[in-house]
Amino acid sequence: MDARTIYMTEFDVERLHTLIDEAKRLDRHGNEYLESLEIELSRAQVVAPTDVPADVITMNSRVCLRDLDSQEELIVILVFPRDADIVQDKISVLAPIGTAMLGYRVGDIFTWTVPDGVRQLQVEKILYQPEAAGDHHL
Repeated sequence: MDARTIYMTEFDVERLHTLIDEAKRLDRHGNEYLESLEIELSRAQVVAPTDVPADVITMNSRVCLRDLDSQEELIVILVFPRDADIVQDKISVLAPIGTAMLGYRVGDIFTWTVPDGVRQLQVEKILYQPEAAGDHHL
């Protein structure tokens, strides 16, 4: 198991717990991504928005990722499900890649399981992070 430290604000932790509870209520069969997200939340270090390192992927962060197999760059925004929009590159935290990227830092490599195998993605840059920008309400 990955032992990285995940920094989250109390505001995001509360919103993500609410999201998980609502998703479970709507789909009683369970969801492996909800379980993964719960595990991530259980080991998150809850900090004030001003204490989140600027190189960490948090909710509403816009990030540049590199697929290590194809060398393709992906620019995505990690959002809550209601804001997800693939056309605008807004990826839900409940999507497999969204759950996978939460909490990673610039330079980190993480895996994302896709139908034809596993992709390795590296966090290249944080283009925008609400906490670093002072946008603590996002």
